[in-house]
Amino acid sequence: MRFSSFGEKFSTPSGILTLMEDISAALAGDPNILMLGGGNPASIEPVNAQFRAALARLADDPALFSATLGAYDGPTGHARLKARLAAFLSEQCSWPVSEANIAITNGSQNAFFTIFNLLAGRHSDGTFRRIVLPLAPEYIGYEAQSIDRPFFVSRRPVIDRLGERLFKYRIDFDGFELPDNAAAICVSRPTNPSGNVLTDPEVQRLDEIAARAGIPLIIDNAYGAPFPNIIHADVTPAWNENTIMCLSLSKIGLPACRTGIVVAQPEIIDAIGSINAITNLAPGSMGAALALDLLENDQLTQLCHSEIRPFYADMAAKALGWFNDAMGSTPGLAHKPEGAFFLWLWFPDLPVNSQQLYERLKKRGVIIVPGHHFFPGLAADDWRHRHECIRVSYAQPETHVQRGMEIIAQEVTRAYNGH
Repeated sequence: MRFSSFGEKFSTPSGILTLMEDISAALAGDPNILMLGGGNPASIEPVNAQFRAALARLADDPALFSATLGAYDGPTGHARLKARLAAFLSEQCSWPVSEANIAITNGSQNAFFTIFNLLAGRHSDGTFRRIVLPLAPEYIGYEAQSIDRPFFVSRRPVIDRLGERLFKYRIDFDGFELPDNAAAICVSRPTNPSGNVLTDPEVQRLDEIAARAGIPLIIDNAYGAPFPNIIHADVTPAWNENTIMCLSLSKIGLPACRTGIVVAQPEIIDAIGSINAITNLAPGSMGAALALDLLENDQLTQLCHSEIRPFYADMAAKALGWFNDAMGSTPGLAHKPEGAFFLWLWFPDLPVNSQQLYERLKKRGVIIVPGHHFFPGLAADDWRHRHECIRVSYAQPETHVQRGMEIIAQEVTRAYNGH
């Protein structure tokens, strides 16, 4: 079989493929595997109860059932959801948006593939434009998104050691310069993998840099406010016409619905609709129908504020405590968990690299994600830090997370001791 250059590129191994294959293998295989590597949200029973009630209301309404499962939505998605979302975002966040500013996609991964390739890569004038990531590490799913050659360029962060086994990344604005061929700036907030949350002044400064350059600021808000609101820092979700804001239903507990939401200027929304029509005909309707039900019954904000956010705040504190207890005198730090549901662990001067640690832990029945996958666009230099980190999910049963931390500490200690 001979593949095109597109086929060759997208059929080769990638970090996100490895991650999803590990998730699939763990779910289908040994139930004793401690799956601390994936991005699946926790199963929170009060939240699941609301989803079941919403599904029951959909199933009991013949007209709604037929409209949801028996007809295509428009290419930019469910019209009623877009209108309700526009009102919600205007009321909750004071964003000046209408339904013309909103598109629904088949998951935020799909949205980013579309947006990145709309803006970056080879242009008709012969130029090649890039997506700038001002702070690495960044989301593993960005890594292989370009249709053409890689178009990411990223920057090393400033690392602040906070004491008590904690550290925090900051954007190095002193050393930050946009390349001449920048197409957009992109950040996740909270950041997957580190749980870092950019401050309001940092976001404002990035917005000003982007505006001066005449390029958009893309914000990956999959874990942020107003939903799912897995964010423990005091920040304001900001949007203007130069912002492309991407939200998701996955982290409220509906990853299988594959529902992404893009809030942007109408030119971007219309382009997404065109691509949706060509590649998908239309985005799926099930997630949109459930989200509309939650919004119309005033449950979405309540679930995020009263159930989802407190659950993950509690798990973050517990996971950090288990990590500290397990490590004892062995070196190791965790990034300050300000949002999302991962601990980003750093083992300075670890004698083995993150891939080798991943393989050793996998043999012990613990699945994590090796850190080197989270640095897309960083120059291939000898920055050892990128090979000294791992991502660990705490959106799993408490016993799994605690036992996983113990095994991680054992293997890291063995490595430091030369074993």
